[in-house]
Amino acid sequence: MQFIAAKSKELLNDISAGSIFRLIEHEMALVETELERQANSNVQVISYLGRYLFETKGKRVRPGLLILSALAAGGQRDSQGMISLAAVMEMLHTATLVHDDIIDNADTRRNRTSLNAKYGNQAAVLMGDWLYMSAFESSLEQRSLEVLDILTRLTRMMTEGELMQLELIGNVEINETQYFDVLRRKTAYLFAGCCEIGALLSGADADTQSALRDYGLNLGIAFQLADDTLDFTADEKTIGKAAGTDLLEGKVTLPLIKLIQADPSAREMLEDVMDRGSYFNGTRPEIYRQLRKHSILDQTQNAAREFGQKARKNLEVLPETEYRSALETIPDFVVRRNS
Repeated sequence: MQFIAAKSKELLNDISAGSIFRLIEHEMALVETELERQANSNVQVISYLGRYLFETKGKRVRPGLLILSALAAGGQRDSQGMISLAAVMEMLHTATLVHDDIIDNADTRRNRTSLNAKYGNQAAVLMGDWLYMSAFESSLEQRSLEVLDILTRLTRMMTEGELMQLELIGNVEINETQYFDVLRRKTAYLFAGCCEIGALLSGADADTQSALRDYGLNLGIAFQLADDTLDFTADEKTIGKAAGTDLLEGKVTLPLIKLIQADPSAREMLEDVMDRGSYFNGTRPEIYRQLRKHSILDQTQNAAREFGQKARKNLEVLPETEYRSALETIPDFVVRRNS
């Protein structure tokens, strides 16, 4: 018990993706090897584009979640299935980013030129499709109908989320119910799938699988709420893309929904920014000032913390181990992060 408390305190004092996943650094290295193997296609252009994508790697939160969930639920560290499926989840995530950048006409991704900007939309669409198919091909090797059911369900939900968001582009009348529906489908269900598959691989019972799925869902919501706040507070170098782009792309996030609720006159200003596709006459600092005036960024950050607390509560069914301790720390990381 004292060990667990000490480990949790240590992680909180050094809260970064690297510190959290240091516990599973060997497994994370194996995931990188698996991703590189998948990228080594016989088709030269696919191999080149695959290497480009994996060189722009992020924090690998999703594969880390799958591995920690599996180990926290009693799984074995030498499981090849765990490594393969952790890589699958990162491939699915990367595929969504590729398609998102095409839809959003994004020029950058993680401080590098986006795939569509570098190679064109046609190549980028095919690359995203290749990633999806490669992910499902790898998952088939596990011969698990339960895993395939989870992957099929969450892929459908992510696609539905993208379609729903497209319908709402440029619409300042979006409400919080619609916003959270899109958020869960586009972001949170993938987190939930990672954790649920981890529990499934460990042979955990239904209650544990459900608890870890709910943990991932709440964590994913907290992650996106923090991301929406960063769009207004972080600089371009920090977040790896131009700041303030959500509104330019016609996406009305929770802070802007709350701003319109607090001050209906802000609706016209936001519509003008979306129509122009650019900020003008000091509108960006003015929007930021209004968000601060009504304490909306604080409200959004507090909402992220609340979902983070729900996520930690979901973990109470697990035995107290260093892996559970790491999972308990991740909500603080996703809420406090600056990129």
